[in-house]
Amino acid sequence: MKVSGPTYRARARRGRAEPVTSRGLSNQIHSLGQDGRSAEFPLWVVTGPTASGKSALAIELAERTGREVLSMDSMAVYRRMDIGTAKPTAEERAGVPHHLIDVVDPNETFDIARWCRMADDKLNQLHATGRQALFVGGTPLYLMAFFKGMMQGPEAQPELRAALVAREHEQPGVLHEELLRSDPQAAERIHRKDVRRLVRALEVLEVTGKTISSQQEHFERQGWRRDCRVVMVTRDRAELHERAKARTERMLDQGLVAETEAIEQDCGFSNTSGAAIGYAECRDYLRGRYKDRTELRNRIRRNTHKLIRRQTTWLRRLQEIIQVSPDGGVDGLLQALETPVKRP
Repeated sequence: MKVSGPTYRARARRGRAEPVTSRGLSNQIHSLGQDGRSAEFPLWVVTGPTASGKSALAIELAERTGREVLSMDSMAVYRRMDIGTAKPTAEERAGVPHHLIDVVDPNETFDIARWCRMADDKLNQLHATGRQALFVGGTPLYLMAFFKGMMQGPEAQPELRAALVAREHEQPGVLHEELLRSDPQAAERIHRKDVRRLVRALEVLEVTGKTISSQQEHFERQGWRRDCRVVMVTRDRAELHERAKARTERMLDQGLVAETEAIEQDCGFSNTSGAAIGYAECRDYLRGRYKDRTELRNRIRRNTHKLIRRQTTWLRRLQEIIQVSPDGGVDGLLQALETPVKRP
């Protein structure tokens, strides 16, 4: 479903939309039931690929409706990784409370299960105090795990994981090549330097005899585990690539290389944080693997384009998502988020 054009106007209250937590509504804020559903206030989600402009629109939406942002970005959880993750500025955070940002240091391990627990806790805290959340971010796996449910996979196999990691250190890229042969659908979604996720995918295959993508089929089922409205901010491919190009230039000008070097010299990166686009390439550049900054810039651009393709592929699998053009502005988002969606 696609919505475009500013055909909706929010209720005016001193020049702004009336927040959902305003008079008469705070006492109706609910707690989620065991099935995660609510009859009164569906959760709002704004997602979209990198460089789509979703964050700026979402912040404006949050300001207008009195909601607080719950970040759904797998790399924004890391402290000090500010430039490459395009975190909201101090001014933006002062205007709209943001949560699930700057949670752990770059050398710490952080996974989907932990994020889901933290998101659930924060959501309950907000509802308990009469506040409403706006989920914002472009990490499709976080979106699907939280709103459709996590895959019930096998327990971790430490020895197998260690062996896989050792192979990757000896021959960088070998795990992605192996996954590409055995589970091309998963390989398309996982970055070749995301060692943790590559190891997990191969571990699941080894232990269960089934690919990880085949065990995520519940993502394909229509309907959500939690009552929600999900809007995807979209642009055409050429425009996204131009915006990604400008984004890369801006981040390098802001000091992405220096930020990466400072983290590397202090605490270092985990396998997951170190695979973040922008930081992974800067680490290679600092190790002398690129001949100059031009090659660094081109590598970041190319990998950002691949990320955009992966994000778009994931999100378009979800039939329930409403696609919105950014040309409609906040009014377009509001219209889409308030459009009734039939439950399966």
